[in-house]
Amino acid sequence: MAHGDITHIDIPVSDATAASQFYGTLFGWDIKEIPGFEGYPMWAAPNQISGGGLAPRVEGFTSPRSYVEVDSIDAVLAQVAQLGGEVRLPRTAIDETSWWASFVDPDGNEIGLFEGKTGGSA
Repeated sequence: MAHGDITHIDIPVSDATAASQFYGTLFGWDIKEIPGFEGYPMWAAPNQISGGGLAPRVEGFTSPRSYVEVDSIDAVLAQVAQLGGEVRLPRTAIDETSWWASFVDPDGNEIGLFEGKTGGSA
């Protein structure tokens, strides 16, 4: 896996345009609406394999935490606050070669971060 790779996930948002700006800037995701899926911008990670969508937030729809692999958790967390998010859990060791962290985006979704050897506990 590489920086920004993630499994498919729908992230509930109240403002698709603002969410597209946030995630596009933070992870370099390509985010666009696909014909036939208007109002549901789809994102693709840099590997063009992982992806998901920015789903309209509706009552009772919560997002499960997914993990995004990054080159440097510290670098990503430094950007989170600048982009309107909040660090929930700072870089924390899983083992000697792997770390995890989490943040909350401007819509209140918690997202996990993973740095280290693929196949770690994250």
